[in-house]
Amino acid sequence: MSQIVSLPGLVLALFVALVFLFKWINVLNEYERAVTFWLGRLGKKPKGPGLVLIFWPFERMVRISLRTVVHDVPSQDIITRDNVSVKVNAVVYFRVVEPEKSVVQVENYLYATSQLAQTTLRSVLGQALLDELLSEREKLNLDLQKIIDEHTQPWGIKVSLVEVKQVDLPPEMQRAMARQAEAEREKRAKIIHAAGEYEAATRLSEAAEIISRQPATLQLRYLQTLTEIASEKNSTIVFPLPLDLIQMFLAKPKSG
Repeated sequence: MSQIVSLPGLVLALFVALVFLFKWINVLNEYERAVTFWLGRLGKKPKGPGLVLIFWPFERMVRISLRTVVHDVPSQDIITRDNVSVKVNAVVYFRVVEPEKSVVQVENYLYATSQLAQTTLRSVLGQALLDELLSEREKLNLDLQKIIDEHTQPWGIKVSLVEVKQVDLPPEMQRAMARQAEAEREKRAKIIHAAGEYEAATRLSEAAEIISRQPATLQLRYLQTLTEIASEKNSTIVFPLPLDLIQMFLAKPKSG
């Protein structure tokens, strides 16, 4: 009779022992650490990776991943310093470097870092001009990374990179910038054309001066032109007539 009564007790004891055993034995991956609390007090240092013993219910643990987190900051409505409304989104790369601080110093480090990135994005980019936002993005990325990293350092978070992904401009601003770019292109074309005209006029002036010193060069140039026309098999032949031959006909007759 005693054996029959003790059998359920033995089974119950074995079941409880297995529950405790599964609670105590934990396996952490290479990128994980266990922040432990013994009767509510923080442990000396995080445990892991590998096989970790957690003596539940007196000790509990919080798993923390040390891998880099890629957080996509939602699109933010920003008014630049020159009063242009734009939508900007960014991406933040960060990871936990001190697991115990990420658990003790902040309630949810992922949510806190996300909110901090959004407010910092609006604050920093709101102080920049539109031209700076479009052309000096590398400098703005460094400013964002420095500010966010300074605020997350007490939480045991290291922000390694912040990148502004996309800047959405209003349609009217896009049209205005397109007109500005077109006007800039036309300005450059006119400057280049004027420079070419100036250089051509300078060369022609130098050529005229040389020809004026040697009149025979003009006749040689005529002959060269005739040669070029003949080589193209053109049916029209232009023959230069020296003005000396017709000068006598152009002179006014003297009145008797």
